Amino acid sequence: MSLIVTVILIALVFEYINGFHDTANAIATVVSTKVLTPRQAVIMAAVCNLAGAMAGVSVATTIGRGLVDTSYVTTWTILCALLAAIVWNLLTWWLGLPSSSSHALIGGLCGATMATAHGDWKVIHWSVINSATGAAEGLWHKVVVPMFASPVFGFVCGFVLMGFLLFALQKLTPRIINKVFGRLQLVTSAWMGFSHGTNDAQKTMGIIALLLYTGTSSGMFDHVPAWLHFLRTPKFEVALWIKACCALTIAAGTAAGGWRIIRTLGHKMVRLQPIHGFAVQTTAAAIIQIASHLGIPLSTTHVISASIMGVGATKRLSAVKWGVVGQMMWAWVLTIPVTAFIAYWLERICILIRS
Repeated sequence: MSLIVTVILIALVFEYINGFHDTANAIATVVSTKVLTPRQAVIMAAVCNLAGAMAGVSVATTIGRGLVDTSYVTTWTILCALLAAIVWNLLTWWLGLPSSSSHALIGGLCGATMATAHGDWKVIHWSVINSATGAAEGLWHKVVVPMFASPVFGFVCGFVLMGFLLFALQKLTPRIINKVFGRLQLVTSAWMGFSHGTNDAQKTMGIIALLLYTGTSSGMFDHVPAWLHFLRTPKFEVALWIKACCALTIAAGTAAGGWRIIRTLGHKMVRLQPIHGFAVQTTAAAIIQIASHLGIPLSTTHVISASIMGVGATKRLSAVKWGVVGQMMWAWVLTIPVTAFIAYWLERICILIRS
């Protein structure tokens, strides 16, 4: 029982780190364009993350039961997955690289589950068809394809939207454009914060729900006191208390800020004006909302970073600092395999110790 509580607390630590690690996704552009001060932007993002985290459970369901064979998932499996994701998040945060917390958690879960199954690849749901809806699911359709498609959509849609705005508003003066889009950026920043909550916060909800489901299935809660019966989860579901805990935790993490990554997204990649910030956040928030509705655990980091590149490219291709982009892309590519590797060996070590 104490192990379950420990893993829940570690999951909430991951959620907190996710909050300050990915804060920049929602507020980097509004800070860099000087529409809001960092303090104002962080408060707004925290509130919007809180609201978004309470909306829906589609992504949580994908994480909790759509990617791996849950019969091979134990409390130790989830613990190793979380530790691997936390290590990667802290490393990339320290380096100022906007990597994906989502993919770190997914990689950790896959790697740890494979270790529990003694290296059997079949425990990963690579590609399956949902018998109820007929929709394609699994790691390939829900993670791998969106991992490459979402940045492409972000870049192209950001480029097209920014190009349209430049064409439509070419007769207005820069002063009027900055004034109007400075105000509009408040709306899009709030939408981006809400979108981040609907997608990112749900990943930890799915992990905690999976933890309680596997704990219940293994009989860990058969003899708990009556006041702890709320932990019993005979079928996979995301309880209201899980949603509330994760929502409050990611909001608290957001309030802590993530200034290293804000500097990378808001200043190092390309210089932005309010109209650019509006285009970036509108593009990214729309893509993330669609993905959340479909239950796709998207990387908000990938989407908004690619949107910044697309919007910046409308100035000229050289306006984007491609050296910084290259560093980010390496972090994107390495996230899943590195966290899977770390989690795999953590779980193997745990198995040896327990035996």
